[in-house]
Order: sequence, then C-alpha cells, then structure tokens
Amino acid sequence: MTKELNPKTHYYDFGGPLGAFAMIVGLPILELFLASCCDPTGYPSQELFADWRGFLQSRFTISHLMRLFDFGAFFVYCGFVGLLALFYKVLPGEDVYGTLMRDKTRHKYRLNGFISYVAILLVALCFLKSAGLWSLQYVYSRFTELAFASIVFSYAISFFVYINSFNSNKLLALGGNSGNLIYDFMIGRELNPHIGSFDIKFFTELRPGLIGWLFINYCLAAKQFINLGYITNSMVLVQFLQSWYVIDALWHEKAVLTTMDITTDGLGFMLAFGLYSWVPFNYTLQARYLVDFPRTISWLEFGVILFINSLGYYIFRSSNSQKNEFRENPTSKSSKQLEYIETKLGSKLITSGWWGMSRHINYLGDWLMALAWSLPCGFGSIIPYFYPIYFAILLIHRERRDDHKCRTKYGVDWEKYCNTVQYRIIPGIY
Repeated sequence: MTKELNPKTHYYDFGGPLGAFAMIVGLPILELFLASCCDPTGYPSQELFADWRGFLQSRFTISHLMRLFDFGAFFVYCGFVGLLALFYKVLPGEDVYGTLMRDKTRHKYRLNGFISYVAILLVALCFLKSAGLWSLQYVYSRFTELAFASIVFSYAISFFVYINSFNSNKLLALGGNSGNLIYDFMIGRELNPHIGSFDIKFFTELRPGLIGWLFINYCLAAKQFINLGYITNSMVLVQFLQSWYVIDALWHEKAVLTTMDITTDGLGFMLAFGLYSWVPFNYTLQARYLVDFPRTISWLEFGVILFINSLGYYIFRSSNSQKNEFRENPTSKSSKQLEYIETKLGSKLITSGWWGMSRHINYLGDWLMALAWSLPCGFGSIIPYFYPIYFAILLIHRERRDDHKCRTKYGVDWEKYCNTVQYRIIPGIY
C-alpha cells in the first residue's frame, strides 16, 4: 500500500505508549483479580481485608500465575472458539458488503451470528444429554483457569495480527501506524486482518465474546440450581435481560458493519482482549455473584428493573434503527421526515428524531441496560456494578474519540452540527 493510503499516525490516544502498556499489563491483572479474588465469603473476598498484602502475593506471584495455565481449561476455551470459527465458515447466512474503504474496496461479510448461536446451543444440549447438568459446574470451579486461558489466547491473536500486518499490501488503521511497537500492538495496526477469506476482526466482534458471555451465564445458572434446587427470580432476570441483549445483537448483526470497531479501528490487543476475554469473563459478574449470594427479589423490584431495561432497550434499538434506516434507505417515508446537515464531504448528519436529542443517544440506552443487569444483585457489594461503572467511562471516552475524529474530518461543518445538537449523550445534562 502507498503512503497516501497508509499515512503515519501523528497522534496518540489512550495516553500514548505509556497508557497502552498499562492496558496491556493492567487489564489482564484486573480481570484475574475479579476472577480469583471474589468468593462465597465476599466480593471481594474477606481474606483480602484480613491480610490484603499476603492475599494478593499468594495470587499474583509468577509461580501462581504459571499454575493457572490449565491444559484442560485451555482446551475447553480453544474448542469453544474453534467451533464458533467453524460455524462462521460453514453455516449459511446473508452475504453483505460493508462500507467503502479508503482503498475503494468493500469487504463481503457472512451474517450468520444468530445461526451460529443456535447451532452451538444445540451442540451443548446434545452434550448435556450424555454428560448431565452436573458437568456445567466445571465453568464455576475452573473460572479463573478459563479466564487465564482466554487471556493467553488474546495475547496470541494480538501478536499474530500485529506481526502479519507487516506483510505487503495491508490496509492499516489510520490510528495504528505510529511506529511505536507497544502502542500499535495495543490499538491495532491492520484494519481488516484476514486468514484467506476468514475475516478475523468481524468474527471477533460478536461471536466469541457475546456468545461466550451467554454460555458462561447458563453454566452459572446451572450451578445455582445444583446448589439450591431452584433458580432465584433475580438470576432468571439477569439471564433473561442479558440473553435478550446478546441475541438481539446477533439478530441485528448487520448493524455492526457501520461501527468504529469495523470501519475505523484496527484489530490489536484492545479489541482482541476485550472480546475474547474481558467481555465473557467480566460481563458475567452478576450471574457469578448470584451463585455465591443468591437473592429473591420482590415483584415490585423485578418490575422496576424490567422497566429500566426496557426503556434502555427502546432508546438503544430505536435510535440505531433510525440511523441505519437513514443510511441505507434515505428516501423511505420515515427517513424523509428527518432533518440533517449535509457536510462538504457529502455526509449527512441527522439533527432531528432521536439524533436531535443528543449525538450519541444510543449510548444512554446501552448504559441503562447495563445498570438494569446489576440491580438484581442488590447493594451488598459494589463489584456487581463494575460493568455499568466501567461502561460509563468507556462510553464517555468513545464519544470523545468519535468527536475528535469527526472534528478533524468535517471541520466547520462539525461545529455547526454540535451547535444544533448540543448534548453529547444525555439530553439536557451531558
């Protein structure tokens, strides 16, 4: 590729190389802390409060971390990802083209995420018929080892795509060609890494993280049933709300093709670790907490939580659908009613409907759902609320990144747009 197509990156995000190094080292440690330092005595463990120095030293020495590498757990994790990769290649699905790349090409994507979920669910049911429900306790009892296996796998994928990005004729991400090894490794150097026709980034985006999240959840619900002889209504609510979210994302898989992850960001450690490890092993904190501290909630509380989630889902799905409809079919009846600003580059920025309320109204809906998933856990610990707290920080940072990108791209047109749509995420507040 020419230097015009792959220009040098002259700016850093996430605190530059130092921030990138902190993420590469610190995030896996944080994940292992949440996996290994929460137990039936407390979230975090009561042992941590009794002797925090000795407790942490016993779990984060090199020898202990080496013992976490369990061949059985690694085989289970790789087998799960491998089966999803097989389904991605062989199962039928709609073939669609993504957005136009700056090298004037369009990638073709196979949309079969929902079918892959159904297929692996059927495989799991066949396994249960012979192995029995008790076998699902393995995920709870080997949770830390499985999390460690996913971290090792994430590093392996990250090194592979980084090294492979130096082959000829690679289209690089505009933000990942700084020349600094640590930063480019973290942020992602190549925009769309492939193995033959296998699109690694598109496969990574929804399947191992989201489907893995649900299957870990299901195993944790089975563990609660084995412990109690029933499943609490709080666990049922968590399972339902999170399953709805993931299945909805898989059903609307096409919508991911216009996100920053696909169109702008390269595949590096940030995405690989986030989707192979962080999502399935941290987003299941609520279900794991309810195994160790089961709760039965009142039906009033149940209804309030369901309402908050439904409101969030309505905002999230309606706003995204409105934007996608405007992009794909701008002459439709609903799209023609929307007001917009047309930039000098020809892009149209919506200034009415959902997108007249705030520039990222979908983020508000997404966060309300995240909050609803934690509320069934009560307020005995802040740990189950790790996800909505972290997610709020992530969404604010993502909005700032998007603002910088659009301000650079559209210039004065973006200023005009921001003067029209003044709020970033929360109408009237932020």
